Amino acid sequence: MYHIKEAFYTLQGEGARTGRASVFCRFSGCNLWSGRAVDRPRASCRFCDTDFVGTDGQHGGSFSDAASLAEHLLSLWPTATTASAVPYVVFTGGEPLLQLDASLVDAMHARGFEIAVETNGTLPAPDGIDWLCVSPKGSRQLALASGDELKLVYPQDDAPPERFETMNFTHFYLQPMDVSPWDTERQTTSDTIAYCLRSPQWRLSLQTHKITGID
Repeated sequence: MYHIKEAFYTLQGEGARTGRASVFCRFSGCNLWSGRAVDRPRASCRFCDTDFVGTDGQHGGSFSDAASLAEHLLSLWPTATTASAVPYVVFTGGEPLLQLDASLVDAMHARGFEIAVETNGTLPAPDGIDWLCVSPKGSRQLALASGDELKLVYPQDDAPPERFETMNFTHFYLQPMDVSPWDTERQTTSDTIAYCLRSPQWRLSLQTHKITGID
């Protein structure tokens, strides 16, 4: 059984694949925070801005097997596309690796999808993922210390960038921590830019979907 908060077709808003057409599949649940405001002060991740509780979001629901969920996600990909536009799904959360398994990976590949995962990195990943993005949270140790992209929300007092610089990732991104409304004074963004300039191993990632109003 797979529990999906929401699923929708959009453009990837951040990181190395910003701008790519994607089906986003947000799993319910997380191992670093319950999603309840009352538990936030004690959570390992205290700055999450995503609703991942329940299955009541857009195109959300519970799916009994991998084939039914894969068909559901396939239905969100536009049919009138060119042969060169490879279908692309981003599994996110919450924490997707609580639910994503080899059966679902195989089912998505069988339908022609390239598979990306955005994870906090504290759980092992099934084989076959095409693009692995790890976003560390706080002092929690990583089970995934290699991948395609490490995207660190900045600043985190207990997760300094230096801690991750020797890990085996192809791309290293710093993303300014979101403050509401969108970084009004630009201080967080300015600090992140300054760090990237001091340490050019890191690139700047912005949440362009929030800046542009893309859903």
